[in-house]
Amino acid sequence: EDAMAQEPEGGRWPLDWRGLYPRERWRWFEQLWIDVCMLRDRYRLALRSDWWCDAIQVEALAALAAWVERYDSGEWDDPPGKLALIYDLERVDALLRDGGEPFHPDRDRESFLAHLVVIGCQPPPSRAPRIRPPLG
Repeated sequence: EDAMAQEPEGGRWPLDWRGLYPRERWRWFEQLWIDVCMLRDRYRLALRSDWWCDAIQVEALAALAAWVERYDSGEWDDPPGKLALIYDLERVDALLRDGGEPFHPDRDRESFLAHLVVIGCQPPPSRAPRIRPPLG
């Protein structure tokens, strides 16, 4: 999975998935999942189950992941900017509180994958047989 979710050839991912082809969408969301799990642990974000169904939360998390990655990679070396990121975590965290149950990666993974199929993402051939769309 990690190899599949790497940056696309020619640069970093866009901050929105809507203009991507179905297989690229899958990869975009896989990378976001990896980033979100890291951000949740690192910054103690109060994520809720089904965050991937809320466009505002998806966009906020994609932007936050890109912001953090630029500092972590050394592309940006701006201590006041990094402090601004840390101070803004409280505002981002407020965006992520909408929803029911707390996000739990192990429990929520299948629901996440089913959602990707519903929104038209195309899993790689090795993943397709294991994905079941939600009933109803």
